[in-house]
Amino acid sequence: MMRKILLVCFSFWLFTSYAQETYTVNGVKDERPGLHAFINATLHIDYQTSIESATLIIQKGKVIASGKDIKVPKGAIIHDLKGKHIYPSFIELSSKIGMPKTENNRSPGPQLGPKKDGAYNANDAIKAYFNAHEAFETSDSEAERMRKAGFGVVLTHNQDGLVRGTGTVVALHDGPENEIMLKENASQHFSFDKGSSTQDNPSSLMGAIALIKQTYLDAKWYSNQNEMVDVSLNAFNNNQSYPQFFEAGGDKLYVLRADKLGDEFGVQYIIKGNGDEYQRLDEIKATNAQLILPINYPEAIDVEDPFDALNVSLGEMKHWEMAPYNLKMVADKGITYSITSDGLKDASKLSAMISQSLEAGLSEEQALKALTYNPAQFIKMGDKLGSLTKGKYANFIITDGSPVKKDTKIYENWVQGNPYKYQDYTSPELAGNYTLSVGSDGYQMEVKGEPGKEKFKIIVNDSTSYDVKSEISKQLISLSFKDESKEEEEGKIRLSGWLKEEGLSGNAKMPDGSWVQWTATLNDEESAEDSEEEKKEEEKEEDKNELGSMIYPFVAHGNTEKPQAETILIKNATVWTNEADGVLENTDVLLENGKIAKVGKDLSASGAREIDGTGKHLTPGIIDEHSHIAISRGVNEGSEAVTAEVNIEDVVDSEDINIYRQLSGGVVASQLLHGSANPIGGRSAIIKLKWGYSPEEMKISWADKFIKFALGENVKQSNWGERNTVRFPQTRMGVEQVFEDAFIRAKEYEAEWKKYNALSKRDKANASAPRKDLELETLVEILNSERFISCHSYVQSEINMLMKVAERHGFRINTFTHILEGYKLADKMKEHGVGGSTFSDWWAYKFEVNDAIPYNAALMHGEGVVTAINSDDAEMGRRLNQEAGKTMKYGGVPVEEALKMVTLNPAKLLHLDERMGSIKVGKDADVVLWSDEPLSIYAKAEKTIIEGIVFFDRDEQEEKLDAIQAERARIVAKMQEEKSNGKSTQKAKPKSQIIYHCETEIENYSSLK
Repeated sequence: MMRKILLVCFSFWLFTSYAQETYTVNGVKDERPGLHAFINATLHIDYQTSIESATLIIQKGKVIASGKDIKVPKGAIIHDLKGKHIYPSFIELSSKIGMPKTENNRSPGPQLGPKKDGAYNANDAIKAYFNAHEAFETSDSEAERMRKAGFGVVLTHNQDGLVRGTGTVVALHDGPENEIMLKENASQHFSFDKGSSTQDNPSSLMGAIALIKQTYLDAKWYSNQNEMVDVSLNAFNNNQSYPQFFEAGGDKLYVLRADKLGDEFGVQYIIKGNGDEYQRLDEIKATNAQLILPINYPEAIDVEDPFDALNVSLGEMKHWEMAPYNLKMVADKGITYSITSDGLKDASKLSAMISQSLEAGLSEEQALKALTYNPAQFIKMGDKLGSLTKGKYANFIITDGSPVKKDTKIYENWVQGNPYKYQDYTSPELAGNYTLSVGSDGYQMEVKGEPGKEKFKIIVNDSTSYDVKSEISKQLISLSFKDESKEEEEGKIRLSGWLKEEGLSGNAKMPDGSWVQWTATLNDEESAEDSEEEKKEEEKEEDKNELGSMIYPFVAHGNTEKPQAETILIKNATVWTNEADGVLENTDVLLENGKIAKVGKDLSASGAREIDGTGKHLTPGIIDEHSHIAISRGVNEGSEAVTAEVNIEDVVDSEDINIYRQLSGGVVASQLLHGSANPIGGRSAIIKLKWGYSPEEMKISWADKFIKFALGENVKQSNWGERNTVRFPQTRMGVEQVFEDAFIRAKEYEAEWKKYNALSKRDKANASAPRKDLELETLVEILNSERFISCHSYVQSEINMLMKVAERHGFRINTFTHILEGYKLADKMKEHGVGGSTFSDWWAYKFEVNDAIPYNAALMHGEGVVTAINSDDAEMGRRLNQEAGKTMKYGGVPVEEALKMVTLNPAKLLHLDERMGSIKVGKDADVVLWSDEPLSIYAKAEKTIIEGIVFFDRDEQEEKLDAIQAERARIVAKMQEEKSNGKSTQKAKPKSQIIYHCETEIENYSSLK
């Protein structure tokens, strides 16, 4: 036994020198082979293969044999691991160990260009040139933190920028860098966060996406150039052969955005998610992406104060409850993933977090696979890492059980054959409850603590105990205590003995000087009382594990199932057709297969859901021509004067509660517009408000393409503060010149491509294709009437100017939106062919709207301009029917024409009127059933139906609110139970949603959803 202990101790200072031959040795060179044999262990060769009483042989940092009945080589240092387990060490794929610290030293004023000198990219957020292996510096403290958690290898990279350069694979031991670096260039990394770049562009999520897209296009173009040097693009191209990693951040929708971006360029990213993928599993499964999943599950929220509870959303509450189920639900969906400790304040919490997922149904095998095998495959190092077969690195941990369970001890972590000891596995485990017999006296003794840190107590009853002094040295033990139940005795009982497999025993000297024998036997069976108590605890745990339903979207008012299309027959309603038939009394409308199938009296349809419309009014759904709801992380990309490359379609937020709120006001579709920070803004998204559906399902795929232009104070930055005097334009004259210059460049760009495309196949082979520019591509679409302009506008002179610019370049403006001086030049608008979408009665909220009048809509309409009423505001979007009604008061617009201003007319302006905007057989079944005349202030939208699907039903609203209240109460009770059980909690933090308007300008977009 003593020989074995010495051999074990010897092994901890024996470090191999095989990989350090290029380094000078200070002293006598150690030529010993580093040969170790680990015997009698439960050997987990990989995540699914376990062998009892097995042997692992390692030499020179590699596995040379593993399995059963393996002969121990002569000269090997033997480690007897009877009762212990060996597992492959974990692999971390999201790390910044050894990377330089980044600082964001933002200058007070605008920064339009890059700061980095040299032949680098025009944007500082593109850091493809960064090579992690060149910057890497060993960090012993960080490596030690990771080793203690069971990790042996990390993929580290510079977590800074949109394109972050390469990652390098590093072994977590304290050798020199040329020994621990296993793979220099192992990956290329991306994110949606521009990081330390202080350059203005991008200032929004859509801007970040557009910049990455342009980088792909530029890199492809650059590969055929011979007369220029761009270090960033050259590196970007060279890095394409490595696995491509994307840190999506944000929420589950960001995973979808990252994958969609990759699909556009034929790249399948390995995507780091956010831990809420369970909320959009079907969509994420469809990406075919491999994932890296964090396990930084949130703590329960302290909701003892009912007012604090009001600050916590239902989505936050449900995520606290369901986050530990993410790993299982993703695995059950057949999605391959690895687990990351990134995001945990302390990597040692890894096993505790995974244990929560095990309790939620994740199997140990799935967890181990996600920590070993999968990450090795992701970085194409499965031949060297992830298991303990012959030839692989000797990276393993020695434990007392499964390392994915919270109470498991990691005794040692061996990295490339280098041992790191955290607990002595040769010391026996003494923790437990014992029956102590000292002569004829009996006691109950409790032992708690890890080997070497045990604390002994004599337990008298539930409320009374006293300490036992203890001393343990190898296999010897000494205990002493005073038997406080015997008042007549003075002095202590002193026990001396041995640690044996069957328990503790030895001789004891009593207070009177006599000697007796003593034994301490571990209690195997619990008392009936304990069993009953445990049963109660299990029942309590079952109650605690009651889980709420999934909802789509994962916010209040989400549905437990996505609403589906029905055949619906609305009977006996007053139908506002917006067609030549006008308003039809006591009329039926049949909705079938997502279309308006029939309009008439006394209709019937087998199997249809019948809705009684008696006394109610049925209209086409409201369409909002100008909205900013349902947009993620920034409505403006105002960093440059022209940002036609950015696209709201890339950042549609299907989880925005304003979608549901506007459904309650009868809105069925919206144009989501870029803001008004620059003359030429971004492309728009036209969506139907399909609550619970994904962003892609909400987009109207057949709609024409639109873009936002802007005029006025915002674009020349007159209201941005005194520091914003750098970006052109600064005057109204400059605004016009931006438009002129943009379309001149677009025409030159188009001519260049036409010239290239006209070349023969042979000539093309010898020529270089022009650089594809997303900004100019969009402007060419406008010139060719393939994309249409909605222009933010106020002042007559500017409106007139833009119409003339368009006419000079051979196209027409489609819509002047919230045009408050349209009444001054409605005749010219009619002549130009442009529509007007306006506010009903907003005015005087800034200087350039001082001439606005509430008769504007009526006057434009009277001149024959297609006129709509828009919202530009999440709250106003809920009552557009009332806004349209105001045109009856201000200007005497007939009621049917007023209704068209929020239904058929915006459909015309958005080129949707072939399928939307009126009740006509064959059109989309997008209708609203109102309780009263639709423009009345008393009218309530009772049912809002899109393509034959009921997305809002006021009849179910009371039931929905009750369900929300009950769900909140249930989860609050669970959180209170967590707190009463001594679990740590977090404070309730009120969160407010940013409601976007045209003028919303956000610098730190990366912190916003």
